[in-house]
Amino acid sequence: MSIIVVALGGNALGNNVTEQIENAAIAASSIADLIDAGHNVVIAHGNGPQVGVIKKQMDAGDFEMPMAECTAMSQGYIGYHISQCLTNEFKTRGIKKEVVTLLTQVLVDANDPAFQNPTKPIGNFYSEEDARKMMAETGKKYAEDAGRGWRLMAASPKPIDIREKKIIKKLVDSNVITIACGGGGIPVVDNNGVLNGASAVIDKDFAAAKLAELIEADILFILTAVDQVKLNFNTPDEKSLAQITVAEAKQYIAEKHFAPGSMLPKIEAALAFVESAGGKKAIIGSLQKASEAIGGKSGTIISK
Repeated sequence: MSIIVVALGGNALGNNVTEQIENAAIAASSIADLIDAGHNVVIAHGNGPQVGVIKKQMDAGDFEMPMAECTAMSQGYIGYHISQCLTNEFKTRGIKKEVVTLLTQVLVDANDPAFQNPTKPIGNFYSEEDARKMMAETGKKYAEDAGRGWRLMAASPKPIDIREKKIIKKLVDSNVITIACGGGGIPVVDNNGVLNGASAVIDKDFAAAKLAELIEADILFILTAVDQVKLNFNTPDEKSLAQITVAEAKQYIAEKHFAPGSMLPKIEAALAFVESAGGKKAIIGSLQKASEAIGGKSGTIISK
């Protein structure tokens, strides 16, 4: 039985509660396929659209809500939807498994240079005109996101530890389907043994890679909108990659084949896991073909 950490994107969950429940049900079906095949699955998820909406709504009140608290809120309601949809899917299939959503704190370095250069897009998409107007009014940074529009930018430090890693490992060893590191985890810094929330959003793929490393998972499965990683994406010379080595992936990064706001962080997160002490292989593929990807019939496999 393989332990698989699945990284589910926040964008894939939709832009409102109705869309999120519908999309979570679709995700639950694909994840249940993996469990039906005998794998033990841990689920991490993004919160890019959701945490931006939460922060905007909370800031409209009497005080500005810190980013760490906004991520904690997103962990709760996104985890609730995924957990409920999985439970319902299990009942339909007769799968005897328990599901738990765990609020997860992820440690980052207070001196990470990412705090001085916010690059993580969150929240809704805006036109350039509207984004520039909001920058002038608020002083916050907005930037264009992979050709899809302009979004608010948050600091995105790299995860260095997961506070609840031992509990997650115990749950996994007990065959409990665990949802952890939601939204990349609640970012915290350690001030001489005292934890404090950080104003940041951790990339969910890097958090999933760290989670996979710490619980000694066999596979890190990063879900995306395409079936396989592409070279020369969206050009006449486009080429799909079924399997690549760490060295090849680094070469393609150097050749700038992967967009910084899209595929690049997924490749970098996959490399982080594969190059870790316990890293075995990473797969980047689509949700719809999750079972095929685990079987080597779809997706892109990255290994040493």
